[in-house]
Amino acid sequence: MQPLLEIEALGFSYENAVTPVFRELSLLVNEGELVLIKGASGTGKSTLLRLICRLQAYEKGRILFRGRAVESIAPAELRHSVTYVAQIPSMMDANVKDNLLFPFSFTANSSRTEPSDKQLSGMLEQFYLQDISLSHQARNLSVGQQQRIALMRALLLDPEILLLDEPTSALDAKSASMVFKIIEHLNSRRGKTILMVTHSNYFPNNVAPVIYMLENRKLRKV
Repeated sequence: MQPLLEIEALGFSYENAVTPVFRELSLLVNEGELVLIKGASGTGKSTLLRLICRLQAYEKGRILFRGRAVESIAPAELRHSVTYVAQIPSMMDANVKDNLLFPFSFTANSSRTEPSDKQLSGMLEQFYLQDISLSHQARNLSVGQQQRIALMRALLLDPEILLLDEPTSALDAKSASMVFKIIEHLNSRRGKTILMVTHSNYFPNNVAPVIYMLENRKLRKV
């Protein structure tokens, strides 16, 4: 079976940097896997996610999504299928509903049917946000609540891979636990392929993850 995502001999350096961030880095991600990438700060974990979805350009090697080089895929098409959720959630100065439906305002998604208020409210409940209304101002939410809204927004377009960049780093223990439960549910119950960067000692209760350490500019399977 062809991997959903394949990285071969990846090389990347920041401009004017003496030492490369990655050298000969390789990774295979199969459909339905939960992949955790761990490692010390500054090893390039977040950079790797940005390279996968073309928010930055790599220098050497290949990144393939379903056998196609990512640079051959239109950015809007790639980011619909391979969706990046940033470490710090970004909310517009608008209510929760407008923030959730923001991706539908793009031309690339204009043919897609927006979910109804009933569907969105049901999703809020699934994400432990049953006390939040669609009319609530998103920027007034806690960081933990905003992180869950960001996850919901990413999922509404049904991506094939979720790239999660330290989704609990700014959260208290209770909020982090909620986010981890959601991630496990998405993987085990909905079959969502997830590639998550994390500093935490998190280990799923109900899912067998594939774990890598990023060190010495390469990934090592644990």
